[in-house]
Amino acid sequence: MAGDIGETLTALEAVVHDRLAAGDGAASYVASLAAKGRGKIAQKLGEEATETIIAALTEDDAALTGEAADLVFHLTVLLAERGLGWDAVAAELARRHGTSGHAEKASRTQ
Repeated sequence: MAGDIGETLTALEAVVHDRLAAGDGAASYVASLAAKGRGKIAQKLGEEATETIIAALTEDDAALTGEAADLVFHLTVLLAERGLGWDAVAAELARRHGTSGHAEKASRTQ
């Protein structure tokens, strides 16, 4: 899966979809997590976000990179469970491109 980020995320997403479709919780962490429901997936994503923050503030670059990978992995699982993918995220980022962060945030509160 080494390569550019797009190729890597596409490959990861394909694996996650395959494991969700197989539904074998004994053989797949993805399937076992999904079997516990969306709430558990979201909880795990939150835990990984916290671990990423801690690594950013107190650990070395390797630890931060590892936690960031865990965060992206669990976000991929949550997106897939919702029937979404990185293409939807990319489309939203493209829509926002060229818009000031302040302006984009203000548009969400209206």
